[in-house]
Amino acid sequence: MDNIQEAVNLQREFFQSNTTKEVAFRITQLRKLESVLRENEDALHEAIYKDFKKSVFENYTTEISLLYHDIKEAIKNVSKWSKKKRVRTNLANLPARSYIIPEPLGVSLIIGAWNYPYQLSLAPAIAAIAAGNTVVLKPSELPINTSNAMAKLINENFNPNFFKVVEGGVPETTALLNQKFDKIFFTGSIPVGKIVYQAAAKNLTPVTLELGGKSPAIITENCDLKITVKRLIWGKFLNAGQTCIAPDYVVVHRSIKDQFLEMAKQEIEESKFLVEEDNYVQIINDANVTRLISLIDADKIYTGGKYNTDTRIIEPTILTDITFDHEVMEDEIFGPILPVIEYDELDAIIAKIKERPKPLACYVFTKDSEAKQKVLDQISFGGGAVNDAVMHIANSNLGFGGVGDSGIGAYHGEHGFRAFSHYKGILDKATWIEPNLKYHPHTKSKLKWIKRLIG
Repeated sequence: MDNIQEAVNLQREFFQSNTTKEVAFRITQLRKLESVLRENEDALHEAIYKDFKKSVFENYTTEISLLYHDIKEAIKNVSKWSKKKRVRTNLANLPARSYIIPEPLGVSLIIGAWNYPYQLSLAPAIAAIAAGNTVVLKPSELPINTSNAMAKLINENFNPNFFKVVEGGVPETTALLNQKFDKIFFTGSIPVGKIVYQAAAKNLTPVTLELGGKSPAIITENCDLKITVKRLIWGKFLNAGQTCIAPDYVVVHRSIKDQFLEMAKQEIEESKFLVEEDNYVQIINDANVTRLISLIDADKIYTGGKYNTDTRIIEPTILTDITFDHEVMEDEIFGPILPVIEYDELDAIIAKIKERPKPLACYVFTKDSEAKQKVLDQISFGGGAVNDAVMHIANSNLGFGGVGDSGIGAYHGEHGFRAFSHYKGILDKATWIEPNLKYHPHTKSKLKWIKRLIG
């Protein structure tokens, strides 16, 4: 893989030229990226439809539009984000000025995910460019057509010493991880995230890991059940459940469980989740189809459960009478299967959730402010929503990232700029005076004054 090593070396040389540190250069590249995306939207739509039948509507609303938003936000704010920021100077250092200078980390490696191949590859790249880094982007090889599309658009329109796409599978990813980068950004599964983290540790490379986990949706007895069901079902079966922040399972109060199940089934029927309706997609590959089918316990099916291995379609499926001990509750589902667990006491179900790894998202549907606050205060998770699902990702002011097993670090908006930046603290001291307190000889009188000044 000598070409990979050469590509990284050339990017390092380019970064050392200081070209990317100019804000004007960053803005130019961001505008160029937006232009390239807009001019090739049809090709992007076509590629993702070939991979897993994602419609133009859903590709635009869940991927392309978010990229346009990120680019516009970065262009608008990058000058402000990049400015040095004055901070207070402490008494011991007067007279002086103190400030913090944001600076790019350097050569960055971004490893994208397959489930939202454009958004989860290019959104981190936008943040990296805004912060002044060079970018080596490795898209997921599973949706091969979107990978090809991104490689073609980026490699034909950008200087590879600044922004380059490297395609391939495990051998190419391994070769990339063997290089020294100044930042690694990975989106994907927990097992692969551990491999990336171990590789980064060899070079003490800072990482952002966007992983996943079993994200719960908690439904209390006094929620607005109609709007709860509508928002929850949409969030769960968007992209056929192949969403890292999709509600992985539902815990619903026993008193409204039957009503919830009935309304959820009706909502699924009315939503008509079909590829032909432009609101449903295939499972990404045969291996994931097989994995998901194995999780469908025929005795637990409330609705759905049908599948077609030839077309890689699994219909929206709800499993009922599930407990935390069932197989479907062991790992993140990442597909159109929704287990439903009933509960009596909120405190008890919170305790059960807390026994498990910290999830990427958590949702609580309730009108009870005390119940809401209890969930938010007691359960640790990456981010989430009250009375909604998934939509918190659309607010870049919130930042997006995990905690514990669900990830390290955050991005979106200024949070993304920070993820690819180092904040350099500077003490800029005057020379017209120099107190003698810290210098030899050390006397009791000097120590007395130091204690008065510092405490």
